[in-house]
Amino acid sequence: MSLELDQKCIDTIRFLAVDMVQKADSGHPGLPLGAAPMAYVLWNRHLKHNPLNPQWPDRDRFVLSAGHGSALLYALLFLYGYGLTLDDIRQFRQWDSKTPGHPERGLTPGVEVTTGPLGQGFGNAVGMAMAEAQLAARYNRDAYLLFDHYTYVLASDGDLMEGVASEAASLAGHLKLGRLIVLYDDNRVTLAGSTDVTFSENRIQRFNAYGWHTITVEDGNDLGAIDMAISQARREVARPSLIRVRTHIGFGSPEQDSYKVHGSALGEENVRKTKQKLGWPLEPAFLVPDDVFAHMRRVAERGREQERDWTQQLTEYRNHYPELFEELDTRLRAVLPEGWDADIPVFPPDEKGLATRESSGKVMNALAPRLPALVGGSADLDPSTKTALSAFGDFRPPRTGEAGEREPTIEHGDYTGRNIHFGVREHAMGAIVNGLAAHGGFIPYGATFLTFSDYMRPPIRLAALMGLHVVHVFTHDSLALGEDGPTHQPVEHLAALRAIPNAIVIRPADANETAVAWKIAVETRDRPVLLVLSRQKLPTLDRSRYAAAEGLRQGAYVLSDPPGGKPDLILIASGSEVPLILAAASRLSEAGVGVRCVSMPSHELFEALPQSERNQVLPPSIGARLALEMGVPQGWEKYVGPRGVMLGVTRFGASAPGEKVVQEYGFTVDRVCTAARSLLS
Repeated sequence: MSLELDQKCIDTIRFLAVDMVQKADSGHPGLPLGAAPMAYVLWNRHLKHNPLNPQWPDRDRFVLSAGHGSALLYALLFLYGYGLTLDDIRQFRQWDSKTPGHPERGLTPGVEVTTGPLGQGFGNAVGMAMAEAQLAARYNRDAYLLFDHYTYVLASDGDLMEGVASEAASLAGHLKLGRLIVLYDDNRVTLAGSTDVTFSENRIQRFNAYGWHTITVEDGNDLGAIDMAISQARREVARPSLIRVRTHIGFGSPEQDSYKVHGSALGEENVRKTKQKLGWPLEPAFLVPDDVFAHMRRVAERGREQERDWTQQLTEYRNHYPELFEELDTRLRAVLPEGWDADIPVFPPDEKGLATRESSGKVMNALAPRLPALVGGSADLDPSTKTALSAFGDFRPPRTGEAGEREPTIEHGDYTGRNIHFGVREHAMGAIVNGLAAHGGFIPYGATFLTFSDYMRPPIRLAALMGLHVVHVFTHDSLALGEDGPTHQPVEHLAALRAIPNAIVIRPADANETAVAWKIAVETRDRPVLLVLSRQKLPTLDRSRYAAAEGLRQGAYVLSDPPGGKPDLILIASGSEVPLILAAASRLSEAGVGVRCVSMPSHELFEALPQSERNQVLPPSIGARLALEMGVPQGWEKYVGPRGVMLGVTRFGASAPGEKVVQEYGFTVDRVCTAARSLLS
């Protein structure tokens, strides 16, 4: 291996990226020009991966948190043999391309997570490192190190500015995630100017305070120093590592060290000057020298050998630990174990009932023994969200000995625990849960109050974009939470979450609907499921009088019809408002009004039905429809129709006992009956 060939490989990466951006006349050439050396050293000398099987469970994970530098990642994936062609490289940022503007999971082989919103990839990587730690602690035995990989991140100044990265870094340091290594591309330039304008704290001291191991490489072109730093970080098992690499954005270009090279093509003249400066042929564009191509593909063969060794180890492990293997196999294949739902309780009728957060907690603890992949926690709210898995311990760092070895103790906890204490870090929680799901082997969940879903909207959106199987439990779902007042009473949040494509929002009406909602959350593999639950107790409906709770799978279903089955009016509600429409229907029926009551816990599940089935629940011939929900009316128009009415909330809440607030906002039987009579007249 010669320094000359090293440099040629690095320049190939650089100019593939430059040519991609120039041909598209769109993109970010600055980061690839500056960061190519550190990326090359990592991928060439350290990264454990098999391009022929990007899903190998024990591969190292590489997260380009600075997703705007996607051209760098695509060059690497092409050169190392991940199935991209030179034509794919030429189609950078074009319609139906495998090389979109920012990396997209599921579209390009080798892309672990969708990045672009800065800081999110950093948080995802913390989740991936936690996944490796939990799987290693649970399944590694004796000489069988089935999980022995690292998570690497390439992060920018912008990543470190974002609050989500700060939250995630704080937790990673606390958890002593020694297999997390962040390469910080310290080029001191952001989109709009120098970091001197906005970012003056000492980042090394900041990460030291988080409990990280920190290293500085003063010259981003010094391959030996970068190599040594990564090797040192790999040996530090008790702390995550931040390697600050001082680079020059747009290295070699006329706009080196300027914000102008961050997010725009260099232009033909500056491309020519950059190639001349770095000694690269002007033509042809997208040049890949034969010796570079051969060398980088040869390096990739190392990963194939490593996977073969791992597969042999797994075969031997199966013979020695058949039960553990069976459990692990179901997790890695993302299939549900036989009988996973056998212990989910059926709740008897009860006028007093349970808060749906309470019934959710009971269901979770019934699922947990049969579903080892279920791992998660809350943002410091377990006593309120009821999401602790009572028999499965806390995810905590094991005590380390003087030599740095992990020494698990029951008192101190260890990484086998399935309850994650995220702390008051909702934004990081969302990103970390995404990382657990993207890693594989988990059905991860997070939990907080519904109003604080605002903190989590970016990672929820990315989970939907990536099609990740994650579950979020949002409790304290309405004005009825009472005394905490408008800061904690969600009003617009249901509509905001329902607006996210490829996400499922479910707001169950009682304990048995909650049980079915959890079944759907576990079964749904290609999108996030958001469970919206009450703080206050709700009656457990008598299912001998009303339709079975399995109707929740339709998104909306007929709970009850009038005698004779010919309704004059349809009452529709979700969650805690369902008992209200049932009470109103009873009173209206005494006055001779035929009422159909519909529970509509999930708009998304309902919309997935064929129109003919939706018409069976909401017949077009019945225009008199009244919907109730303690939230903004937005989104209900299509269900009440042109003649219908929606009773919602159009202003913020108030601080008072919950029953008083609900009454003052008009969620009473009297108001529902008055509105129904007005509608019928």
